[in-house]
Amino acid sequence: MNLSTGIIFCFLILGVSSQGWGTFLREAGQGTKDMWRAYRDMKEANYKGADKYFHARGNYDAAQRGPGGAWAAKVISNARETIQGITDPLLKGMTRDEVRKDSKADQFANEWGRSGKDPNHFRPAGLPDKY
Repeated sequence: MNLSTGIIFCFLILGVSSQGWGTFLREAGQGTKDMWRAYRDMKEANYKGADKYFHARGNYDAAQRGPGGAWAAKVISNARETIQGITDPLLKGMTRDEVRKDSKADQFANEWGRSGKDPNHFRPAGLPDKY
Protein backbone atom coordinates (compact mmCIF):
# COMPACT_ATOMS: atom_id res chain seq x y z
CA MET A 1 0.00 0.00 0.00
CA ASN A 2 1.54 3.32 -0.95
CA LEU A 3 1.63 6.28 1.44
CA SER A 4 -1.31 8.21 -0.06
CA THR A 5 -3.55 5.15 0.02
CA GLY A 6 -2.57 4.53 3.64
CA ILE A 7 -3.36 8.13 4.61
CA ILE A 8 -6.75 8.04 2.90
CA PHE A 9 -7.53 4.72 4.59
CA CYS A 10 -6.66 6.18 8.01
CA PHE A 11 -8.82 9.24 7.39
CA LEU A 12 -11.77 7.06 6.46
CA ILE A 13 -11.37 4.93 9.57
CA LEU A 14 -11.09 8.01 11.75
CA GLY A 15 -14.20 9.55 10.24
CA VAL A 16 -12.32 12.59 9.06
CA SER A 17 -14.40 12.85 5.93
CA SER A 18 -17.22 14.47 7.92
CA GLN A 19 -15.01 17.33 9.06
CA GLY A 20 -12.49 17.68 6.26
CA TRP A 21 -8.91 16.60 5.91
CA GLY A 22 -7.47 20.08 6.17
CA THR A 23 -9.22 20.77 9.47
CA PHE A 24 -8.16 17.44 10.96
CA LEU A 25 -4.55 17.89 9.89
CA ARG A 26 -4.44 21.47 11.20
CA GLU A 27 -5.83 20.34 14.57
CA ALA A 28 -3.35 17.46 14.68
CA GLY A 29 -0.46 19.84 14.00
CA GLN A 30 -1.65 22.28 16.65
CA GLY A 31 -2.15 19.41 19.11
CA THR A 32 1.38 18.19 18.42
CA LYS A 33 2.67 21.67 19.27
CA ASP A 34 0.63 21.65 22.49
CA MET A 35 2.15 18.31 23.47
CA TRP A 36 5.65 19.58 22.67
CA ARG A 37 5.06 22.74 24.73
CA ALA A 38 3.95 20.69 27.76
CA TYR A 39 7.00 18.43 27.41
CA ARG A 40 9.34 21.42 27.09
CA ASP A 41 7.73 23.08 30.12
CA MET A 42 8.07 19.87 32.13
CA LYS A 43 11.78 19.68 31.34
CA GLU A 44 12.27 23.38 32.07
CA ALA A 45 10.35 23.26 35.36
CA ASN A 46 12.26 20.15 36.49
CA TYR A 47 9.85 19.99 39.41
CA LYS A 48 9.54 16.80 41.43
CA GLY A 49 6.01 15.36 41.30
CA ALA A 50 4.85 17.49 38.35
CA ASP A 51 5.08 14.78 35.68
CA LYS A 52 1.38 13.80 35.77
CA TYR A 53 0.31 17.46 35.65
CA PHE A 54 2.26 18.05 32.44
CA HIS A 55 0.88 14.84 30.94
CA ALA A 56 -2.67 15.96 31.68
CA ARG A 57 -2.04 19.54 30.55
CA GLY A 58 -0.51 18.56 27.21
CA ASN A 59 -3.34 16.16 26.44
CA TYR A 60 -5.96 18.68 27.58
CA ASP A 61 -4.57 21.50 25.45
CA ALA A 62 -4.25 19.26 22.39
CA ALA A 63 -7.74 17.80 22.75
CA GLN A 64 -9.23 21.30 22.97
CA ARG A 65 -8.15 21.75 19.33
CA GLY A 66 -10.71 19.16 18.21
CA PRO A 67 -10.63 15.56 17.00
CA GLY A 68 -7.30 16.00 15.22
CA GLY A 69 -5.66 17.35 18.36
CA ALA A 70 -7.10 14.58 20.50
CA TRP A 71 -5.86 12.01 17.98
CA ALA A 72 -2.36 13.53 17.97
CA ALA A 73 -2.29 13.58 21.79
CA LYS A 74 -3.26 9.92 21.98
CA VAL A 75 -0.71 8.82 19.39
CA ILE A 76 2.09 10.84 21.01
CA SER A 77 1.18 9.70 24.53
CA ASN A 78 1.06 6.04 23.54
CA ALA A 79 4.34 6.29 21.64
CA ARG A 80 6.03 8.00 24.57
CA GLU A 81 4.88 5.33 27.02
CA THR A 82 6.03 2.57 24.68
CA ILE A 83 9.47 4.15 24.30
CA GLN A 84 9.77 4.73 28.05
CA GLY A 85 8.89 1.08 28.62
CA ILE A 86 12.10 0.26 26.80
CA THR A 87 14.37 3.08 27.97
CA ASP A 88 13.41 3.48 31.65
CA PRO A 89 14.75 0.08 32.76
CA LEU A 90 17.99 0.81 30.92
CA LEU A 91 18.48 4.49 31.74
CA LYS A 92 16.75 4.86 35.10
CA GLY A 93 17.27 1.37 36.48
CA MET A 94 13.53 0.86 36.96
CA THR A 95 12.10 -2.63 37.24
CA ARG A 96 9.44 -3.79 34.78
CA ASP A 97 6.82 -3.53 37.55
CA GLU A 98 7.85 0.05 38.33
CA VAL A 99 7.68 0.92 34.63
CA ARG A 100 4.20 -0.61 34.30
CA LYS A 101 2.96 1.23 37.40
CA ASP A 102 4.37 4.57 36.22
CA SER A 103 3.02 4.06 32.69
CA LYS A 104 -0.44 3.26 34.03
CA ALA A 105 -0.42 6.46 36.12
CA ASP A 106 0.84 8.49 33.14
CA GLN A 107 -1.89 7.05 30.90
CA PHE A 108 -4.50 7.89 33.53
CA ALA A 109 -3.30 11.52 33.51
CA ASN A 110 -3.20 11.50 29.69
CA GLU A 111 -6.79 10.27 29.43
CA TRP A 112 -7.89 12.69 32.16
CA GLY A 113 -6.62 15.62 30.14
CA ARG A 114 -7.92 14.35 26.78
CA SER A 115 -11.39 13.90 28.27
CA GLY A 116 -11.52 17.63 29.07
CA LYS A 117 -11.05 17.33 32.82
CA ASP A 118 -9.02 20.00 34.61
CA PRO A 119 -5.29 19.17 34.48
CA ASN A 120 -4.79 21.15 37.70
CA HIS A 121 -6.09 18.06 39.50
CA PHE A 122 -2.51 16.76 39.14
CA ARG A 123 -0.76 20.08 39.83
CA PRO A 124 1.71 19.72 42.72
CA ALA A 125 1.82 22.36 45.44
CA GLY A 126 4.54 24.92 44.83
CA LEU A 127 4.80 24.50 41.04
CA PRO A 128 5.48 28.01 39.73
CA ASP A 129 2.44 29.83 38.28
CA LYS A 130 4.31 30.14 34.98
CA TYR A 131 3.22 26.57 34.30
